[in-house]
Amino acid sequence: MGLRVGVVDRLWRYPVKSMVGEALAEVEVSENGLAGDRTYAVLDVRTGRVVSAKNPKRWPGLFHLRASYVTPPTTGDPLPAVRITFPDGDEVESGDSQADARLSKFLGADVRLVTSTLERAAVEEYTPPILDRDEAFGEFRIARGPFHDSKPIHVVTTATLARLNELYPDGRFDPRRFRPNILLETGGLPGFVEQSWIGRTLRIGSTRIPLTGPCARCVMTTLPQEDLPEDLGILETVVAHSDGDVGVKGGVAQGGVLVLGAPAYLE
Repeated sequence: MGLRVGVVDRLWRYPVKSMVGEALAEVEVSENGLAGDRTYAVLDVRTGRVVSAKNPKRWPGLFHLRASYVTPPTTGDPLPAVRITFPDGDEVESGDSQADARLSKFLGADVRLVTSTLERAAVEEYTPPILDRDEAFGEFRIARGPFHDSKPIHVVTTATLARLNELYPDGRFDPRRFRPNILLETGGLPGFVEQSWIGRTLRIGSTRIPLTGPCARCVMTTLPQEDLPEDLGILETVVAHSDGDVGVKGGVAQGGVLVLGAPAYLE
């Protein structure tokens, strides 16, 4: 069975890259990650880059948009339409002929909603001036297919969030800031425990997730979203006490269905 390390406390998928996602009670998992996760993105028509909240200087409005599927996606079936909700509660669906125009007006640039790119897409990023880091702008490229930065699964533990909150009590280390797919309730395990799992396989039900590395954090963790305020201290704490990493990432060796409350084992 392996060593039991926790239970699934929360599940999320993000239908559109860099928009607020949707909490789930259960979800199918395949080699591409959670069904429907980051399968849509917004493309900057002028530059050809994927629009990302990693560069809030250029795209400050992304975290004010919420994305959800009209019907749940299923592996192997055509991708369903996605519904985007604006801050005023107005909505538009991806199949609407005015969807791109409405997104362009809201974001202040010519953009379009896409489910694929012709080549590996570039993503802009911004590093704020914190601790000994200088302000910097850059970009990186992601693989074709779902718009994951690197690996398709991202796991965070309650132990790590609790430890970060101890280090910075004024900060709200809500898991939504870190955009995991899976939040594991790990009970009394010590903070940053998941870093010791790298190189091993996490098993939840029939789903097996080889954990390949830590998840480096960026300015997105500091941005306001829903009821969470802007807080640069979140990233400063992460950089100072956990080498800039929160959570772990991995691929999918065997798919299955994830459900809330399912136990997680380390193989």
